[in-house]
Amino acid sequence: MTGAKNVKNRVEAWNVNKRQNRINCANANPVHSEATFQEALRATLIIGQIFSLIPVDRVSSKNTANVKFSWTSWKCFYLVLSLGGQVFMTAMCLNKLFDRDTSLKATTSVIFYTMTTVTMLMFFQIARNWPCLVQQIANTEQMDPNFDRNLTFKCNITCAIVLTLALTEHILSLLSAFAGALTCYPNMSLYEGFVKYFYPWVFNFLPYTVPLGILTQFFHFQSTFIWNFSDLFVINMSYYLTSRLQQINNKLLSVQGKYLPESFWRVTREDYSRATQLVRRVDDVISGIVFISFANNLFFICLQLFNTLEDGIQRTEACRRRLGRTGPLGGHEAETYFLFSLGYLIARSVAVSLIASQINMAASVPAPVLYDVPSPVYCIEVQRFVDQVNGGSVALSGLQFFNVTRGLLLSVAGTIVTYELVMFQFNSSGNSNSTEVAANATIS
Repeated sequence: MTGAKNVKNRVEAWNVNKRQNRINCANANPVHSEATFQEALRATLIIGQIFSLIPVDRVSSKNTANVKFSWTSWKCFYLVLSLGGQVFMTAMCLNKLFDRDTSLKATTSVIFYTMTTVTMLMFFQIARNWPCLVQQIANTEQMDPNFDRNLTFKCNITCAIVLTLALTEHILSLLSAFAGALTCYPNMSLYEGFVKYFYPWVFNFLPYTVPLGILTQFFHFQSTFIWNFSDLFVINMSYYLTSRLQQINNKLLSVQGKYLPESFWRVTREDYSRATQLVRRVDDVISGIVFISFANNLFFICLQLFNTLEDGIQRTEACRRRLGRTGPLGGHEAETYFLFSLGYLIARSVAVSLIASQINMAASVPAPVLYDVPSPVYCIEVQRFVDQVNGGSVALSGLQFFNVTRGLLLSVAGTIVTYELVMFQFNSSGNSNSTEVAANATIS
């Protein structure tokens, strides 16, 4: 009887503290301090729409009922025009590939623009589902507001960092191309030599004109941005979902080992259930982008590492070796761009993997807290909570082919090492056979 009375007194004391905490929380967190999905993703979505992605009207409106997708909007028309430009770039690269140029560089261009085209189609599919998604998120926020004041700042600062680095990489690529054009096409105008040097798959088959050069350059800049924006989109969506789960975790960690009534565990379990359902709903919508993001990063890391380990970073075209090394960076534009691009690509890929995997890590935090629930207050709600936490994986996925967890980063690293070893073995065998054939021909 004494033990039961002590438990009852502790529960009553907790109820008093709970009421006081609600009063303090209401005073410390006024309505304007709530971190909403629309506010956190506003900058990301507006930047995406500048480059024709996510053609949704009123995408940053505070009232989610205003968010609409319309087939007849100018944003959809802009997307169709941009998609046509990416298809054009892909077709020109395929034309060069079919013209007996099966080099790795020609194949890489085809893969790059094909991936961009597929990414645009996936973002178009996301736009069609976006109004329903933001409505569901708004309903969740209405029942359980998010007071993570750093969420919007993290999303905005990530936008600034990623886009600044992407722009720096693009400027370095332009410097490298201009330096190559100055030496390889000295008798042409600067811009004509630049576009013919940078986009040979277009101007080896079509006559040069300034409008065509500008359009080609715009479509290339757009494809480069889309490649970076996919990672940025996954990162910021992961920030929001992790924040939803972390708010529940903070509440649980603050009461770990305490005597709490069954009603507390029921309410907390329902909050956790809404958060995990939201993760799965978001994954249904953006899993294609997650897949294409990881596939893109894996391919281009393997490609750049292979080129580096095979030829080093001193590679220059034949005309530049013949005419000397000139340019704003003393002839080292290509090497500077290559090193910066490789470092940025690896850093961005690691960031996507680690930040997206935080969702899975945050979803498993409640388990140790639930194991520490004192025996006198252990109840069916705690048991249901434990079963829910351990019952399935909560994480973003790539079209359900893989879940983004912390261990995925090691798996990707192992895949890259395996690929490099196989390519070097294959390349060494090819070089040995070529040398043997040349030797036999000389003897003959």
